[in-house]
Amino acid sequence: MSTPSKEEIFERVKSLLVELFEVDPAKISLEAQLYQDLEVDSIDAIDLILQLKDYTGKKVRPEDFKHVRSVGDVVDAVQALFATP
Repeated sequence: MSTPSKEEIFERVKSLLVELFEVDPAKISLEAQLYQDLEVDSIDAIDLILQLKDYTGKKVRPEDFKHVRSVGDVVDAVQALFATP
């Protein structure tokens, strides 16, 4: 499987936020803060990470997402997972 582009990862993260947490798609941008802007709580974040594990097929460690605050941070973390052998 080829590594998806940053745009493809963003679209996947965006669709997960809408499907899982009923976030308004208009609010989702790379700059949007998960907790403040999108009202994603820590339990939701764990659900999101589990979905991203399925998406990447990689083992996801909580520390990979410890510093994630924005949608862009999630995209960068997922991109890094795809880059990991």
